[in-house]
Amino acid sequence: MAKYGEGDKRWIVEDRPDGTNVHNWHWAETDCLEWSRNKLSDSLSNLTVLSGEGNLFVKITKLDKLEGEAYVNIRKGKIIPGYELALTLSWEGEARDDSGVCVSKSVGKIEIPYISDENADEDPEVKISFDDDGVVGRRIKEAFIAKGKPVVLEKVREYVESMARGGPCKEELEVKKVAPKAGAGEGEGSKAGAGSTPVVAAPKKEVKKSEEKKGFRTVKLSERFRCRAVDLYEILMDENRWKGFTQSNAKISREVGGEFSIFDGSVTGTNVELKEGKLIVQKWRFGNWPDGVFSTVKLTFEEPESGVTVVKLVQTDVPEEDRYGNETVVENTERGWRDLIFQRIRAIFGFGL
Repeated sequence: MAKYGEGDKRWIVEDRPDGTNVHNWHWAETDCLEWSRNKLSDSLSNLTVLSGEGNLFVKITKLDKLEGEAYVNIRKGKIIPGYELALTLSWEGEARDDSGVCVSKSVGKIEIPYISDENADEDPEVKISFDDDGVVGRRIKEAFIAKGKPVVLEKVREYVESMARGGPCKEELEVKKVAPKAGAGEGEGSKAGAGSTPVVAAPKKEVKKSEEKKGFRTVKLSERFRCRAVDLYEILMDENRWKGFTQSNAKISREVGGEFSIFDGSVTGTNVELKEGKLIVQKWRFGNWPDGVFSTVKLTFEEPESGVTVVKLVQTDVPEEDRYGNETVVENTERGWRDLIFQRIRAIFGFGL
């Protein structure tokens, strides 16, 4: 590969006057808020939940409000979705007698205050209200909770899965994957001329990647803190401190063989080996990893000098793809340790060097 500035035309990522992001070499962010609003509106508006069961008729009428942010970052085919959304829906229900005459009709609201990529594998909180507190109104509301709430959650899961696949960028990604097949061989590439060279090169790169891919990678980090090793160990093994610096729910056993759940259940696992102030070994997984896949986290604590602790992280068997086919697991895992755990410990507990 030629160095930047040498003028070699093979350097395809040099700055271009037209601002084109060739082959998505650089991170490209797409605003998905309007796309999200349209998708959720299409899937949840005029949606029948009950049609005559128990003489009840219930449907979700429309998406009233969607607030927050939604975006997708893409680089070289890797997808990182990000979204924090709050939505409000309207619904209505009525009860009819055996002859089909309406005896009670009213309307209500459905609020989902927080849909986030951080909790993509958990069903969000759903708040349901109905403006009829009478006997029939309560019966309608209870029927909606039993039958309608699962429908709403299923539509939200479909949205989450769509974002994981690239959201509105999905079609663009599929085109890019299919396009290289046009250059089937060296002969066709040479006939097409110099402009088709990248198209010929792309299949070779994909084949090489497929041959080399073993399916799992290792994350390694080394971080320094101004504290004693036992203090840092205590923070990482104490669920109340976890709740404090991550602002999320945590349950952490301090026993070998005990289970833990952190980041509101997004990460779960089991303690394998514990040595106070010296070693933590855990089986560890994200909820969006393929079923049954666990990595091994090994944290060793050293004190090279008084008041300074070096923690060395080695996390093996991290899958390269999540259950949705996104190839950002390793990158997200490393960034999570660095930004959401180690950096926050420094900031909250004043352990920065």
